[in-house]
Amino acid sequence: MASEKPQDLVVTCTAPVNIAVIKYWGKRDEALILPINSSLSVTLHQDQLKTITTAAISKDFTEDRIWLNGQEEDVGQPRLQACLREIRRLARKRRSTGDGDALPLSLSYKVHVASENNFPTAAGLASSAAGYACLAYTLARVYGVEGDLSEVARRGSGSACRSLYGGFVEWQMGEQADGKDSIARQIAPEWHWPQLRVLILVVSAEKKQMGSTAGMQTSVETSTLLKFRAESIVPERMKEMTRCIQERDFQTFAQLTMKDSNQFHATCLDTFPPISYLNDTSRRIIQLVHRFNTHHGQTKVAYTFDAGPNAVIFTLDDTVAEFVAAVRHSFPPATNGDKFLKGLPVTPVLLSSELKAALAMEPSPGAVQYIIATQVGPGPQVLDNAHAHLLGPDGLPQQDP
Repeated sequence: MASEKPQDLVVTCTAPVNIAVIKYWGKRDEALILPINSSLSVTLHQDQLKTITTAAISKDFTEDRIWLNGQEEDVGQPRLQACLREIRRLARKRRSTGDGDALPLSLSYKVHVASENNFPTAAGLASSAAGYACLAYTLARVYGVEGDLSEVARRGSGSACRSLYGGFVEWQMGEQADGKDSIARQIAPEWHWPQLRVLILVVSAEKKQMGSTAGMQTSVETSTLLKFRAESIVPERMKEMTRCIQERDFQTFAQLTMKDSNQFHATCLDTFPPISYLNDTSRRIIQLVHRFNTHHGQTKVAYTFDAGPNAVIFTLDDTVAEFVAAVRHSFPPATNGDKFLKGLPVTPVLLSSELKAALAMEPSPGAVQYIIATQVGPGPQVLDNAHAHLLGPDGLPQQDP
């Protein structure tokens, strides 16, 4: 019987980066990664930013192994182990309840995983969210697990559960101690607001000094402002942000996005000792956005910053070109004029002398390394092309020819 033969399986998937517009900061359960407040994010398009992950299981593998961007990493990291344990638990549960065909592959097989980002890792570009969403999604395909993967992804990185969906996504904090109701769900699909554009201003591609995990733990322990935010401010903001997205109300969406980013960074300063993720360039970008909006007499551009100095800018397609010109004017490219703008094409325009005067900024050459222009995009995808696999037939990373 053919089905008796042990089955080797290899699957490759991609997953997106998400950017929170209502921020997650602080856990009520460190082990289960349960948040002290709900959050809401926008999924970015994978044409510009994505993680690609290949997982393979085989009777010939002697241990679980993982490679990130070509380097072998310690497979024993607690969060990685939590994801693997959770996916194998779900696979066993599915086998024992007998729904689904009894898969002819053994759950005792070891897994090899290779993962790559097409953007700088750990530079405040939500790489851990895309990475763990991709890991959860790929392992689920390999092990035949179906249903909501929020819990698997969340065990790797809280915000990763939001990268399991495209479009606009909320992560409901949940009430239960076991976290079963702390899940992500889509509130609008990726095609809901076609005019919305996203610009990532990469200020620094360096690894940040204080990682998010340590940062938020200290905030929970010491910031009274954070507690007030979680209990008294976020619930109302979640409702308002959901309404703005559903109604495509850019003005209110933009203002709320900026206010929530500022409040998140205020809670970082209220942490003791204080944490600062923004640098001088970040603050100049904030100033640029406000002066740009004031000049136009309406909110045409919004910024948000995660736990790092890079700015994520939301605007509508009719404003992108002028704002990119304003960034070029205020932060002239150091040497890479032609490579300064990556991603979606943007037609160059000249700034009016009125706007230049309104910006009234001393240029900071080279302070913004480059801009990635992108838009709202879909959730994780399975790649059917065998050429896409990051692991070769021997289960080791493919060497580039």
